[in-house]
Amino acid sequence: MARDQQTHRFAKEARGHGVPEVMLAVAQRGGRISPKAAVVKTLASALTIGSGGSVGREGPIVQIGSALGSTLGRVTKVTEDRMKLLVACGAAGGIAATFNAPLAGVFFAMGLVLGTFTAEAFGAFVLASVTASVIGRAAFGDVAFLTLPAFHVGHLTQDGLFALLGSIAAVVGVGFARLLYLIEDACDWLWRGPEWLRPAAGGLALGLLLLWLPEMYGVGYPVLEKATAGGYAVAFLLLMLVGKMLATSLTIGIDGSGGVFAPSLFIGAMLGAAYGTGVHHLMPATAGSVGAYALVGMGAVFAGAARAPITAVVIMFELTGKYSIILPLMLAIVLATTVSRLLSGDTIYTLKLRRRGIDLEGPASGAWIGTQHVGSVMDPLPSPLPASTGLTDAADLLSLSGYGALPVADASGHYVGVVTARAVAEALTEQPDAVPATVAGLAERPAPVTTDQPLARAALHALLSTASTGVPVLDPKHGRPVGWLSSHSALRAIHVST
Repeated sequence: MARDQQTHRFAKEARGHGVPEVMLAVAQRGGRISPKAAVVKTLASALTIGSGGSVGREGPIVQIGSALGSTLGRVTKVTEDRMKLLVACGAAGGIAATFNAPLAGVFFAMGLVLGTFTAEAFGAFVLASVTASVIGRAAFGDVAFLTLPAFHVGHLTQDGLFALLGSIAAVVGVGFARLLYLIEDACDWLWRGPEWLRPAAGGLALGLLLLWLPEMYGVGYPVLEKATAGGYAVAFLLLMLVGKMLATSLTIGIDGSGGVFAPSLFIGAMLGAAYGTGVHHLMPATAGSVGAYALVGMGAVFAGAARAPITAVVIMFELTGKYSIILPLMLAIVLATTVSRLLSGDTIYTLKLRRRGIDLEGPASGAWIGTQHVGSVMDPLPSPLPASTGLTDAADLLSLSGYGALPVADASGHYVGVVTARAVAEALTEQPDAVPATVAGLAERPAPVTTDQPLARAALHALLSTASTGVPVLDPKHGRPVGWLSSHSALRAIHVST
């Protein structure tokens, strides 16, 4: 099936579904992607998808576009920040041209690839996305890549049904991510032959699955469109849901090259159509059309798997052009994202990197800076302020502390939060009747930092987000403050490590 020995030899990053490698390149490698990856990824993905591999084209397109952006950055010798921007612009253009969805390209690059929002980046993404869309429409026509039936959402009861669908979709999305890597591990464990023969052996297994369930062949857009039109029974829809998970996981597990975005849309459509058909039989007067549930299921499963809610909302809206679906779509996608976050700390993209020991939020692999635990670099805990301390007394104590903030404890000695000098000063300037008499009403809990966290993560996510110069460090077992992490102590630890 689709990848020969040359992929492993010349561009290992061309294996799999592509997006995690781009995220890693932007987060920890300064946007540097080998230009060979674009060539090898193009050939490997064309072979995989053309020979029936059950994967999508968005992953390869993102990696190819990003590799071209990285190559342009190297040729023009831009700075690292500009290099990252060019890489993300390549991803935005690829998504926009592939799905004829310029807005989705912008938010995909901003939310998943670059991970931050700036006016400059937004403008660059829009320019890249619009340019790619214009060229794509000139070459392939201004048509949506999916043809969906007309539908309308008009009954208030349906909002509750869509909310439940979003929660179920989160479980399915997380399950898809787990099954994907479970089968990949199983393929690694089972295969004992030469590496170049693995795709052929795996292709035979995938071929047997396709003989039994031919609807799993390729990306599967015609099957998806028929499902949204209510063309299948509930039992067969659920069978195709499971079958797509298996087919996609097997395709990638045998080293096929393709994306997981389109399969997640397929899985979501099967789930939504089955769910919609079921509620239509139970509540025919209020349930509405099956197509609406299928569309919402598509966006919700992708949001549950990738936790990219803005991208999911925008691309589903661009597929239909109907504003009437936007409210239930947003509701289901937000719930799917929230439930997914409760079920798993990783997305379908970051889980691939986590399994390799890579944390996108931490320091680069092999780097010493920032890998120290907070407990080894923190300062002693300042004396907490009693929650009953008056604002005037608190202002005096804060000015003497040198921290700009102090922990607050209640009468039993339990940690309440942190009060900052700025909050006390602002409260003292307000009208007396409008402010609390003690620091208890001003105490806020910053993002938790524990002694066992790496310094890089704690410093970036807690110190940068706090209004003060430090945060309390908590005991991971009991949640009690045991130390104080200040900007000074963090910088001192990084300076010593260099």
